[in-house]
Amino acid sequence: MTDIELIDSHCHLIFENFEEDLEEVVSRWRSIGVKKLLHACCDLSEIPKLQKISRKFNEIFYSVGLHPLEANKWVVHSKSILKNAAQGDSRVVAIGELGLDFFKSDNAKKQIDALLPQMHLAYELGLPVIIHCREAAKEMIRICNTLSKRGQCPKGVLHCWSGTPDEMKQFLDLGFYISFSGIVTFPKAYEIHECARIVPSDRYLIETDAPFLAPVPYRGKRNEPAFVESVAKSIASLRSSELKNIAKESYRNAEDLFKFDLIK
Repeated sequence: MTDIELIDSHCHLIFENFEEDLEEVVSRWRSIGVKKLLHACCDLSEIPKLQKISRKFNEIFYSVGLHPLEANKWVVHSKSILKNAAQGDSRVVAIGELGLDFFKSDNAKKQIDALLPQMHLAYELGLPVIIHCREAAKEMIRICNTLSKRGQCPKGVLHCWSGTPDEMKQFLDLGFYISFSGIVTFPKAYEIHECARIVPSDRYLIETDAPFLAPVPYRGKRNEPAFVESVAKSIASLRSSELKNIAKESYRNAEDLFKFDLIK
């Protein structure tokens, strides 16, 4: 066991590639000191499975939301489904994974039509949002600025950060946190490295986004929560800090944003 305590602030464990060895995966994250995990939701159909896994493993909390690449599934009653799910389970600590993805899809209008009601719901419920933003920072910042000017922008995090230092600053100015994934361990991810160096110590999280984007030295393998330690080590190196400091800061920041400690 380790005296380091970590939070994997974004992962996906209900996918088929975890079915056969989930207990071993759990054992590995416990052995390296992962105390809490936030399981992100991509589709409303996942909610029953997320309820089940969060009850089975006490470390797991979860969000409810619709991923931008699933935006065509948004219908009139989707918001009420999410609201009922969020209010019906105290282990729901965020709305998302929501956002914009103009890299894999060009249906901007549908994505925005699914995004805005979820942003409004998060503000209404006082929950943070988990934002997926890929090749869409300009539009996401515009939307958040508009909501902010109305005093209706929820708190939240830009998950799996892949933007520029300038884009990061704009999101930080809006009050958001920035979450670093395994990408920060990639040798040629120069802009992400710079973001990790300069992000304020009270405004960053760490995540795996498992099963995707396994960090160095696990590239090519299925990612899993235990690998969040590699993300923390990489950030420690970039910030000329120590693993224990990065673990402490990112843990505190995740607690501040998601309010895990308020769960009974």
